[in-house]
Amino acid sequence: MTAESVDFTNIDFDQLFGFGDDTNPLMMLVWILPIILFIFYGQRIQLQVTSGEIKKAIKKLELYKNESRNELIDYVKKNMDVKYDPTKKIDRFLDYFTIMPVDMDPSGIVDKVQHIVRSREDYTREQVRALSPKTSNLELTKVQTLLEIATSLQMIYKVINHLFLTAKKQNNYPLILPLQMILPFIMEEAEAIRNAIPAFKQGQPIGDGIGPMVVGKMMLNSKKETIAFQTILSESEYEGRKLFLLKAEGPGSTVGRPGDAVEKIISKNKPDMIIMIDAALKMEGEDSATVAQGFGAAIGGIGTERFHIEDIATKNNIPIFAIVIKQSVKEAITLMTKEIADKADEVHSQVYEMINDNTKPGQSVLLIGVGNTIGVPQ
Repeated sequence: MTAESVDFTNIDFDQLFGFGDDTNPLMMLVWILPIILFIFYGQRIQLQVTSGEIKKAIKKLELYKNESRNELIDYVKKNMDVKYDPTKKIDRFLDYFTIMPVDMDPSGIVDKVQHIVRSREDYTREQVRALSPKTSNLELTKVQTLLEIATSLQMIYKVINHLFLTAKKQNNYPLILPLQMILPFIMEEAEAIRNAIPAFKQGQPIGDGIGPMVVGKMMLNSKKETIAFQTILSESEYEGRKLFLLKAEGPGSTVGRPGDAVEKIISKNKPDMIIMIDAALKMEGEDSATVAQGFGAAIGGIGTERFHIEDIATKNNIPIFAIVIKQSVKEAITLMTKEIADKADEVHSQVYEMINDNTKPGQSVLLIGVGNTIGVPQ
């Protein structure tokens, strides 16, 4: 019989392979084997699938880490009059760490944290200046910020890689689940930090600088004085009210020390009201550059500056009002968008409206522009 003469229409495939027969041994193996396989090796299979996705993310983090390091070294070589190769010293900076003080007894913990953080900032500043003593303060603040960016990306890479390798070593899928869940948020933040490098290198305003921009415009035609480290104060008037205008010293990359400044101002001239203007992270679904009003100290960071401002205001019974401009993580630390910059005039009008509603002629108001003032003069 030849192949051409076979009539396939008469073959019963169900009978041949046992389809529809629950007692057929072959079909029982087809259904039971995958179940047994997933019972004993399900976690390992899931671990391998998930590991592939995480490996790609870690490769990106490693690329971001290396790019930020190389850009920092190139910037120092090109813009600072260094007499030797700064690579080794910069690599040491990238591995610096900060040990937070013991918090078993919370009494005085804020001052301890502030002391540790400021000591690190002062030491880093002096070490960067030592690379080139003739470097201007503007360039110095840029290099400090680029150093913080490179350090942050390196730390993110190390932590994520450590968690991943630990889970792989133990062949433990539940251990890798938390990493899989938080990784999208980590990657979003890492990409935002990496994309911030060009703006800081070129000294351009970032989204977080909208607060200093608003107050800086109000300072343009008035006398300025340094009230605290890298912090500028100016005085103005509005419809019989005295305005104290406070912001970080621009156009360098700094947030200043508003806590110290507020303490000095209140010790000499107690204002009747404090208004703080800052950027704020928007929620998913909210539009960028929306302006909102509220109450309380609108200032980020580790919390020490906010604590001092709240403490001083409470002791002197001064109400604190806040105006925030909402934006995403990426918008906050990258080049300021036109949409955010255009909100400055709207914030101005809301500030004056808030002053009219809550003060009377003859009273005084302390207006604080909170945020990194890179590229924003006064």
